[in-house]
Amino acid sequence: MEKTFLVFLLSILAFFFSSIPFGYVIAKLKGIDIRKYGSGNIGATNVTRVLGKKYGALVLFLDAIKGAIFVILGKFFSLNLFELTIIALFAILGHMFSPFLKG
Repeated sequence: MEKTFLVFLLSILAFFFSSIPFGYVIAKLKGIDIRKYGSGNIGATNVTRVLGKKYGALVLFLDAIKGAIFVILGKFFSLNLFELTIIALFAILGHMFSPFLKG
């Protein structure tokens, strides 16, 4: 597979996978809209405050791994630091600007 296409593919996958709001999803599975409790943030800290340490730790783990997994895959395919950084930036953008939370 051509390196440019691989970087493109991993970047797009990193964006969309990283855009999954795990704090919101886990709270919703517990029957709570986390945005209406505590600080209103969907992150691990607010999930910990509202649902407890177990769920907060799960959200923290999932939020951390969702960004790292595609960089690790890129490393597996021997991508260079610049290419890995592009993938990481797309993961960060997906986490910050989730299309799942718009509208």
